Amino acid sequence: MAATAAMAEQEGARNGARNRGGVQRVEGKLRASVEKGEYYEAHQMYRTLFFRYMSQSKHAEARELMCSGALLFFSHGQQNSAADLSMLVLESLEKAEVEVADELLENLAKLFSLMDPNSPERVAFVSRALKWSSGGSGRLGHPRLHQLLALTLWREQNYCESRYHFLHSADGEGCANMLVEYSTSRGFRSEVDMFVAQAVLQFLCLKNKSSASVVFTTYTQKHPSIEDGPPFVQPLLNFIWFLLLALDGGKLTVFTVLCEQYQPSLRRDPMYNEYLDRIGQLFFGVPPKQASSYGGLLGNLLSSLMGSSEQEGEDSQDDSSPIELD
Repeated sequence: MAATAAMAEQEGARNGARNRGGVQRVEGKLRASVEKGEYYEAHQMYRTLFFRYMSQSKHAEARELMCSGALLFFSHGQQNSAADLSMLVLESLEKAEVEVADELLENLAKLFSLMDPNSPERVAFVSRALKWSSGGSGRLGHPRLHQLLALTLWREQNYCESRYHFLHSADGEGCANMLVEYSTSRGFRSEVDMFVAQAVLQFLCLKNKSSASVVFTTYTQKHPSIEDGPPFVQPLLNFIWFLLLALDGGKLTVFTVLCEQYQPSLRRDPMYNEYLDRIGQLFFGVPPKQASSYGGLLGNLLSSLMGSSEQEGEDSQDDSSPIELD
Protein backbone atom coordinates (compact mmCIF):
# COMPACT_ATOMS: atom_id res chain seq x y z
CA MET A 1 0.00 0.00 0.00
CA ALA A 2 2.76 2.40 0.96
CA ALA A 3 4.68 1.60 -2.23
CA THR A 4 1.56 2.19 -4.33
CA ALA A 5 0.92 5.52 -2.64
CA ALA A 6 4.52 6.58 -3.16
CA MET A 7 4.34 5.66 -6.85
CA ALA A 8 1.12 7.61 -7.25
CA GLU A 9 2.68 10.63 -5.56
CA GLN A 10 5.72 10.45 -7.82
CA GLU A 11 3.48 10.15 -10.89
CA GLY A 12 1.49 13.17 -9.72
CA ALA A 13 4.67 15.17 -9.26
CA ARG A 14 5.85 14.21 -12.74
CA ASN A 15 2.51 15.21 -14.25
CA GLY A 16 2.62 18.51 -12.38
CA ALA A 17 6.12 19.20 -13.64
CA ARG A 18 5.06 18.34 -17.20
CA ASN A 19 2.07 20.65 -16.93
CA ARG A 20 4.22 23.52 -15.67
CA GLY A 21 6.74 22.86 -18.41
CA GLY A 22 3.95 22.84 -20.99
CA VAL A 23 2.55 26.10 -19.69
CA GLN A 24 5.99 27.69 -19.79
CA ARG A 25 6.57 26.54 -23.39
CA VAL A 26 3.20 27.89 -24.51
CA GLU A 27 3.82 31.11 -22.62
CA GLY A 28 7.16 31.49 -24.38
CA LYS A 29 5.51 31.15 -27.81
CA LEU A 30 2.80 33.65 -26.89
CA ARG A 31 5.36 36.11 -25.57
CA ALA A 32 7.29 35.83 -28.84
CA SER A 33 4.11 36.58 -30.81
CA VAL A 34 3.43 39.68 -28.74
CA GLU A 35 7.03 40.84 -29.05
CA LYS A 36 6.67 40.60 -32.84
CA GLY A 37 3.55 42.75 -32.72
CA GLU A 38 1.14 39.93 -33.54
CA TYR A 39 -1.28 41.17 -30.90
CA TYR A 40 -4.55 39.91 -32.31
CA GLU A 41 -3.25 36.39 -32.94
CA ALA A 42 -1.68 36.21 -29.48
CA HIS A 43 -4.84 37.50 -27.81
CA GLN A 44 -6.99 34.88 -29.51
CA MET A 45 -4.54 32.13 -28.56
CA TYR A 46 -4.62 33.25 -24.92
CA ARG A 47 -8.42 33.03 -24.95
CA THR A 48 -8.38 29.59 -26.59
CA LEU A 49 -5.95 28.28 -23.99
CA PHE A 50 -7.96 29.79 -21.18
CA PHE A 51 -11.14 27.95 -22.12
CA ARG A 52 -9.19 24.76 -22.75
CA TYR A 53 -7.60 24.88 -19.30
CA MET A 54 -10.90 25.76 -17.64
CA SER A 55 -12.66 22.83 -19.33
CA GLN A 56 -9.95 20.60 -17.84
CA SER A 57 -10.43 22.22 -14.39
CA LYS A 58 -6.88 23.58 -14.55
CA HIS A 59 -8.03 26.80 -12.91
CA ALA A 60 -4.70 27.82 -11.41
CA GLU A 61 -2.87 27.37 -14.73
CA ALA A 62 -5.56 29.35 -16.53
CA ARG A 63 -5.39 32.16 -13.99
CA GLU A 64 -1.59 32.40 -14.03
CA LEU A 65 -1.46 32.37 -17.82
CA MET A 66 -4.10 35.10 -18.13
CA CYS A 67 -2.41 37.23 -15.47
CA SER A 68 1.01 37.04 -17.13
CA GLY A 69 -0.60 37.66 -20.52
CA ALA A 70 -2.44 40.72 -19.26
CA LEU A 71 0.75 42.15 -17.81
CA LEU A 72 2.52 41.49 -21.13
CA PHE A 73 -0.18 43.27 -23.13
CA PHE A 74 -0.16 46.18 -20.68
CA SER A 75 3.59 46.53 -21.17
CA HIS A 76 2.99 46.85 -24.94
CA GLY A 77 0.21 49.39 -24.57
CA GLN A 78 -2.52 46.95 -25.64
CA GLN A 79 -5.17 48.10 -23.19
CA ASN A 80 -8.16 46.27 -24.68
CA SER A 81 -6.46 42.89 -24.87
CA ALA A 82 -4.98 43.33 -21.39
CA ALA A 83 -8.34 44.28 -19.91
CA ASP A 84 -10.01 41.27 -21.54
CA LEU A 85 -7.46 38.86 -20.08
CA SER A 86 -7.82 40.60 -16.71
CA MET A 87 -11.53 39.79 -16.77
CA LEU A 88 -10.65 36.17 -17.51
CA VAL A 89 -8.45 36.15 -14.40
CA LEU A 90 -11.57 37.05 -12.43
CA GLU A 91 -13.62 34.41 -14.21
CA SER A 92 -11.10 31.75 -13.20
CA LEU A 93 -11.30 32.89 -9.57
CA GLU A 94 -15.09 32.86 -9.59
CA LYS A 95 -15.48 29.45 -11.17
CA ALA A 96 -12.74 27.80 -9.11
CA GLU A 97 -14.24 29.19 -5.88
CA VAL A 98 -10.74 30.09 -4.74
CA GLU A 99 -10.25 31.29 -1.16
CA VAL A 100 -9.44 35.00 -0.88
CA ALA A 101 -5.71 35.51 -0.20
CA ASP A 102 -3.43 38.55 -0.04
CA GLU A 103 -1.41 37.45 -3.07
CA LEU A 104 -4.53 37.20 -5.22
CA LEU A 105 -5.79 40.59 -4.01
CA GLU A 106 -2.42 42.16 -4.81
CA ASN A 107 -2.49 40.64 -8.31
CA LEU A 108 -5.95 42.08 -8.94
CA ALA A 109 -4.87 45.48 -7.63
CA LYS A 110 -1.83 45.38 -9.93
CA LEU A 111 -4.02 44.75 -12.97
CA PHE A 112 -6.36 47.55 -11.86
CA SER A 113 -3.44 49.97 -11.52
CA LEU A 114 -2.34 49.35 -15.11
CA MET A 115 -5.76 49.91 -16.69
CA ASP A 116 -6.66 53.18 -18.36
CA PRO A 117 -8.34 55.19 -15.57
CA ASN A 118 -11.04 56.36 -17.98
CA SER A 119 -11.89 53.00 -19.51
CA PRO A 120 -15.29 51.36 -18.91
CA GLU A 121 -13.44 48.05 -18.60
CA ARG A 122 -11.79 49.31 -15.43
CA VAL A 123 -15.14 50.09 -13.84
CA ALA A 124 -16.44 46.63 -14.72
CA PHE A 125 -13.24 44.98 -13.48
CA VAL A 126 -13.19 46.67 -10.08
CA SER A 127 -16.88 45.99 -9.48
CA ARG A 128 -16.44 42.30 -10.22
CA ALA A 129 -13.19 42.04 -8.28
CA LEU A 130 -14.77 43.56 -5.17
CA LYS A 131 -17.74 41.22 -5.43
CA TRP A 132 -15.44 38.17 -5.64
CA SER A 133 -13.27 39.40 -2.76
CA SER A 134 -16.28 39.67 -0.47
CA GLY A 135 -16.38 35.87 -0.38
CA GLY A 136 -20.16 35.83 -0.41
CA SER A 137 -20.39 37.81 2.83
CA GLY A 138 -22.68 40.42 1.30
CA ARG A 139 -20.20 43.20 2.04
CA LEU A 140 -18.81 45.43 -0.67
CA GLY A 141 -15.40 43.87 -0.99
CA HIS A 142 -12.42 42.82 1.11
CA PRO A 143 -10.87 45.65 3.20
CA ARG A 144 -7.38 44.81 1.90
CA LEU A 145 -8.49 45.12 -1.73
CA HIS A 146 -10.22 48.42 -0.93
CA GLN A 147 -6.97 49.65 0.61
CA LEU A 148 -4.91 48.68 -2.45
CA LEU A 149 -7.42 50.34 -4.79
CA ALA A 150 -7.43 53.47 -2.62
CA LEU A 151 -3.63 53.71 -2.81
CA THR A 152 -3.66 53.39 -6.62
CA LEU A 153 -6.36 56.06 -6.98
CA TRP A 154 -4.47 58.32 -4.57
CA ARG A 155 -1.36 58.06 -6.78
CA GLU A 156 -3.55 59.05 -9.72
CA GLN A 157 -4.82 62.02 -7.67
CA ASN A 158 -8.36 60.70 -7.93
CA TYR A 159 -9.04 61.77 -4.37
CA CYS A 160 -12.83 61.28 -4.31
CA GLU A 161 -12.65 57.65 -5.45
CA SER A 162 -9.66 57.04 -3.21
CA ARG A 163 -11.59 58.33 -0.20
CA TYR A 164 -14.47 55.99 -0.99
CA HIS A 165 -12.21 52.94 -0.95
CA PHE A 166 -10.31 54.07 2.14
CA LEU A 167 -13.66 54.23 3.96
CA HIS A 168 -14.15 50.54 3.25
CA SER A 169 -10.63 49.62 4.32
CA ALA A 170 -9.13 49.50 7.79
CA ASP A 171 -6.41 52.01 6.88
CA GLY A 172 -7.29 55.13 8.83
CA GLU A 173 -3.73 56.44 8.68
CA GLY A 174 -3.53 56.10 4.90
CA CYS A 175 -6.88 57.81 4.56
CA ALA A 176 -5.71 60.71 6.73
CA ASN A 177 -2.51 61.20 4.72
CA MET A 178 -4.49 61.19 1.47
CA LEU A 179 -6.94 63.73 2.91
CA VAL A 180 -4.09 66.04 3.94
CA GLU A 181 -2.83 66.03 0.35
CA TYR A 182 -6.37 66.42 -1.01
CA SER A 183 -7.07 69.38 1.27
CA THR A 184 -3.78 71.19 0.64
CA SER A 185 -3.84 70.71 -3.14
CA ARG A 186 -7.54 71.09 -3.97
CA GLY A 187 -9.34 72.58 -0.97
CA PHE A 188 -9.80 76.04 0.51
CA ARG A 189 -7.93 76.90 3.68
CA SER A 190 -11.27 77.64 5.36
CA GLU A 191 -12.34 74.02 4.76
CA VAL A 192 -9.40 72.14 6.28
CA ASP A 193 -11.63 70.97 9.14
CA MET A 194 -14.43 69.80 6.85
CA PHE A 195 -12.27 67.29 5.00
CA VAL A 196 -11.59 65.26 8.13
CA ALA A 197 -15.00 65.85 9.74
CA GLN A 198 -16.79 64.18 6.83
CA ALA A 199 -14.44 61.18 6.92
CA VAL A 200 -14.76 60.71 10.70
CA LEU A 201 -18.56 60.90 10.61
CA GLN A 202 -18.77 58.45 7.71
CA PHE A 203 -16.40 55.99 9.41
CA LEU A 204 -18.63 56.18 12.49
CA CYS A 205 -21.73 55.55 10.39
CA LEU A 206 -19.97 52.34 9.34
CA LYS A 207 -19.33 51.52 13.02
CA ASN A 208 -15.59 51.77 12.43
CA LYS A 209 -14.67 53.73 15.54
CA SER A 210 -10.98 52.82 15.53
CA SER A 211 -10.39 54.10 11.97
CA ALA A 212 -12.42 57.23 12.76
CA SER A 213 -10.11 57.97 15.68
CA VAL A 214 -6.93 57.25 13.71
CA VAL A 215 -7.94 59.39 10.74
CA PHE A 216 -8.76 62.32 13.03
CA THR A 217 -5.54 62.11 15.07
CA THR A 218 -3.29 61.64 12.04
CA TYR A 219 -4.94 64.36 9.97
CA THR A 220 -4.87 66.98 12.72
CA GLN A 221 -1.24 66.21 13.53
CA LYS A 222 0.01 66.30 9.94
CA HIS A 223 -2.04 69.03 8.28
CA PRO A 224 0.17 72.14 7.92
CA SER A 225 -2.77 74.53 8.45
CA ILE A 226 -3.91 73.01 11.75
CA GLU A 227 -2.21 74.26 14.88
CA ASP A 228 -1.37 71.87 17.68
CA GLY A 229 -4.39 70.65 19.55
CA PRO A 230 -6.67 69.71 21.11
CA PRO A 231 -8.21 72.11 21.75
CA PHE A 232 -8.20 73.50 18.21
CA VAL A 233 -8.83 76.92 16.73
CA GLN A 234 -11.56 75.45 14.49
CA PRO A 235 -14.79 74.72 16.44
CA LEU A 236 -15.68 71.82 14.12
CA LEU A 237 -12.48 70.01 15.03
CA ASN A 238 -13.25 70.48 18.71
CA PHE A 239 -16.70 69.00 18.10
CA ILE A 240 -15.22 65.91 16.43
CA TRP A 241 -12.70 65.57 19.28
CA PHE A 242 -15.46 65.74 21.92
CA LEU A 243 -17.64 63.36 19.90
CA LEU A 244 -14.91 60.70 19.80
CA LEU A 245 -14.48 61.05 23.56
CA ALA A 246 -18.26 60.82 24.11
CA LEU A 247 -18.46 57.54 22.21
CA ASP A 248 -16.60 55.75 25.00
CA GLY A 249 -19.06 56.97 27.63
CA GLY A 250 -22.14 56.31 25.54
CA LYS A 251 -24.19 58.90 27.45
CA LEU A 252 -27.04 60.27 25.36
CA THR A 253 -27.25 63.53 27.33
CA VAL A 254 -23.61 64.32 26.55
CA PHE A 255 -24.15 63.56 22.87
CA THR A 256 -27.32 65.70 22.72
CA VAL A 257 -25.76 68.72 24.43
CA LEU A 258 -22.68 68.43 22.23
CA CYS A 259 -24.75 68.49 19.04
CA GLU A 260 -26.82 71.44 20.30
CA GLN A 261 -23.81 73.52 21.33
CA TYR A 262 -22.04 73.07 17.99
CA GLN A 263 -25.02 73.64 15.66
CA PRO A 264 -23.41 76.73 14.03
CA SER A 265 -20.49 74.55 12.91
CA LEU A 266 -22.69 71.58 12.01
CA ARG A 267 -24.86 73.71 9.75
CA ARG A 268 -21.89 74.24 7.43
CA ASP A 269 -22.78 70.94 5.73
CA PRO A 270 -26.40 69.73 5.61
CA MET A 271 -25.24 66.11 5.81
CA TYR A 272 -23.57 66.44 9.22
CA ASN A 273 -26.81 66.27 11.20
CA GLU A 274 -28.02 63.36 9.09
CA TYR A 275 -24.81 61.45 9.87
CA LEU A 276 -25.19 62.34 13.54
CA ASP A 277 -28.73 60.94 13.57
CA ARG A 278 -27.29 57.63 12.48
CA ILE A 279 -24.38 57.84 14.95
CA GLY A 280 -26.89 58.54 17.71
CA GLN A 281 -28.70 55.32 16.82
CA LEU A 282 -25.53 53.24 16.64
CA PHE A 283 -23.70 54.46 19.73
CA PHE A 284 -26.19 56.23 22.02
CA GLY A 285 -29.40 54.23 21.70
CA VAL A 286 -31.40 56.89 19.86
CA PRO A 287 -34.51 55.34 18.21
CA PRO A 288 -34.25 55.30 14.40
CA LYS A 289 -36.28 57.77 12.42
CA GLN A 290 -38.94 56.44 10.10
CA ALA A 291 -37.69 56.01 6.55
CA SER A 292 -40.21 58.56 5.31
CA SER A 293 -38.55 61.30 7.33
CA TYR A 294 -35.68 61.37 4.83
CA GLY A 295 -36.49 62.65 1.40
CA GLY A 296 -34.96 63.74 -1.87
CA LEU A 297 -31.22 63.86 -2.38
CA LEU A 298 -30.40 63.57 1.35
CA GLY A 299 -32.53 60.48 1.71
CA ASN A 300 -30.95 58.82 -1.31
CA LEU A 301 -27.42 59.54 -0.10
CA LEU A 302 -28.18 58.40 3.43
CA SER A 303 -29.81 55.17 2.36
CA SER A 304 -26.84 54.35 0.14
CA LEU A 305 -24.35 55.30 2.85
CA MET A 306 -26.02 53.32 5.60
CA GLY A 307 -27.18 50.37 3.52
CA SER A 308 -30.49 48.60 3.96
CA SER A 309 -31.07 46.36 6.94
CA GLU A 310 -33.95 44.77 5.05
CA GLN A 311 -31.45 43.18 2.70
CA GLU A 312 -28.96 42.35 5.42
CA GLY A 313 -31.33 40.43 7.72
CA GLU A 314 -31.54 40.25 11.48
CA ASP A 315 -28.13 38.62 12.01
CA SER A 316 -26.17 41.55 10.64
CA GLN A 317 -27.78 44.41 12.52
CA ASP A 318 -24.72 44.84 14.69
CA ASP A 319 -22.42 45.12 11.68
CA SER A 320 -21.92 47.96 9.26
CA SER A 321 -24.02 47.75 6.12
CA PRO A 322 -22.71 48.19 2.57
CA ILE A 323 -22.54 51.76 1.40
CA GLU A 324 -22.29 53.65 -1.84
CA LEU A 325 -20.54 56.99 -1.54
CA ASP A 326 -20.39 59.74 -4.07
